Amino acid sequence: MEPESTDGEARRLAAVRRYEAMFDATTEVELATLTSLTARLLQVPFAAISFVAEERVLLRARQGRLPREVPRAGAPCANTVAGRSPLAIVDASADARFATNPLISEEPYARFYAGVPLVVAGEAVGALCVLDGRPRTIDQGQAAELSSLGALASGYLEALGLRAVLQLNNATISSLTEEALLRSMSEALMRVIPFDRAALTFKEAGVDGLRVLALYGHLAPKSYPVGVALDLRDSHVGWAFTHQRTLLRRDLGRERQFTPEHGLYQEGIRSLLTAPLVLAGQSIGTITLGSTTTGHFTEADELFLGEVSGQIALAFSNMRAFEEIARLKVRLQAENQYLREEIQGEHDFADMVGQSPALRELLRQVDQVAPTDSTVLISGETGTGKELIARALHDRSPRQAHPLVKVNCGAISAGLVESELFGHVKGAFTGALGAREGRFKLADGGTIFLDEVGELPVEAQVKLLRVLQEQEFEPVGSSKTVKVDVRVIAATNRDLSALVREGRFRNDLFYRLNVVPISVPPLRQRGGDVELLVKFFLQKLAKKLGRPALQVPPAALARLVGYSWPGNVRELQNVIERAVVLSTGNELALAPDFAPASARELVPDPAPPAESRAADQGGPGSLHEVERRHIERVLIQRNWLIEGERGAAKALNLHPNTLRGRMRKLGLKRPGG
Repeated sequence: MEPESTDGEARRLAAVRRYEAMFDATTEVELATLTSLTARLLQVPFAAISFVAEERVLLRARQGRLPREVPRAGAPCANTVAGRSPLAIVDASADARFATNPLISEEPYARFYAGVPLVVAGEAVGALCVLDGRPRTIDQGQAAELSSLGALASGYLEALGLRAVLQLNNATISSLTEEALLRSMSEALMRVIPFDRAALTFKEAGVDGLRVLALYGHLAPKSYPVGVALDLRDSHVGWAFTHQRTLLRRDLGRERQFTPEHGLYQEGIRSLLTAPLVLAGQSIGTITLGSTTTGHFTEADELFLGEVSGQIALAFSNMRAFEEIARLKVRLQAENQYLREEIQGEHDFADMVGQSPALRELLRQVDQVAPTDSTVLISGETGTGKELIARALHDRSPRQAHPLVKVNCGAISAGLVESELFGHVKGAFTGALGAREGRFKLADGGTIFLDEVGELPVEAQVKLLRVLQEQEFEPVGSSKTVKVDVRVIAATNRDLSALVREGRFRNDLFYRLNVVPISVPPLRQRGGDVELLVKFFLQKLAKKLGRPALQVPPAALARLVGYSWPGNVRELQNVIERAVVLSTGNELALAPDFAPASARELVPDPAPPAESRAADQGGPGSLHEVERRHIERVLIQRNWLIEGERGAAKALNLHPNTLRGRMRKLGLKRPGG
């Protein structure tokens, strides 16, 4: 049984190990200069710096033929340290306390001894001592010189300690990955506590255990490699983490208690030392050192690792913070690239092709409204180009140098809308492993385009109203108010006033959004624009596909001009692209089923005004009926499937909810449904 050490002795031994481990070739030479000076001033053949360890006295920077170490029992330096005061012995061979120590009983057969304690950071770690092979005394002047030189040696060791802490900090500051951090820390620790393997574990959110993040050392892991999670209730690391105390296993063969310890023993580990990583009173992980030697780690090692674990915890926390910053930086760069591509790509004001009075009036409104900061509500059917109008408003505004951030409110799940718009803090909800800035923050200084705003959940509508009123919000999970300077442009293909009456959209939000309403006309109201758009799309596709633009036969053009285009410009673009891809000659060949096949459905018969008004209310040749038949035909082709890749909404280029609304309006129901 090893003798139990008091807390004070354990602290002293930890300091001894720390400072003795700092001795390298440079340190030895520098302190040898001091011991050489000491020997000359006191006129003795022997001098040394001693470290009084648990069982041995280690002699460093030796002058004369002195051994590297002697037993602690009977060593005069041990008494100097214990008394924490200078000690002088005229003839040690005549003193029963020291006579049997090899320093006295063997070469160099020392008789005279004088030493002063070296006190560093409050701990007496050793002594500056001189010896002589003949009995003698020390006068008052020599004693004073020895004390002064001892103080100089203590100061040197204190500086060594500060240098080691600085090296440790530098190692942690420069380590930005788990592997690099553990490697740097291990290399620094190795100078003080030799070991065969080191392991770093961390408590991750949502994981009921401590995950092994990194391993270091020459002993390859078998049972518990990187990535494995160790049970908090049945592991040595879990015990240290939960109790926030170090755990020392001198003999794993006799002391192993938890399941992982049995596996480590089978791998050859014979002693373990684990310390919790505690930051601001909370455990965040552990560091474990393992050795293949039984009894390798001591209480002094345990105390030292406990002291430096705080630095390791701080370094680990900083590393995670740097990782999060790097991740956010990459994300921000990606989003900025996305925004640049969106703004500078093919979606450009030039895509607003046409000369119809309806389009000219629309563009006049854009030029008038764009320079202001007023909130704009763009309404119009699906595929009419509402996003192009939003981009035109932004590009002609004083905010054009800042981003235009698009948010499709209908494409975000209800549970994530607030996080997407306003951001969240770390831990705000399950899976929120880090803080995230929302779209409003990203649009600060610029414009945010809320497409399909009618699909917003009521809860998010409340926060949106506050942003419109106060230009401020709180991220999800935070009480900190974030102020922004954002222009809001919203768009919808739904009747928001009807949604207000149904209680599905806040009336106060509707009024805030509807400051400047802009209505985008459907393609069927843009007489003459279809032919221009057809030519535009043909030229664009020719450039894209690297082949000459196709000619449009009069019959094909008549079919295109005569069709009502319920999907508007987007549907026309898709029809033209499909026809270009499938055409084999120099002329555009339309598929027979690109729209309702009969000429009557494609081109309504001319009717007097009264008949036309009746047709608008649902007559047999009305646009209402053409749209109904077209949607019904697509639904039948798709077996009445609405959503998904094979659904009717995909074929019609409509949002599934929009298609359902059209079906209700047109009275379309699945047979037997």
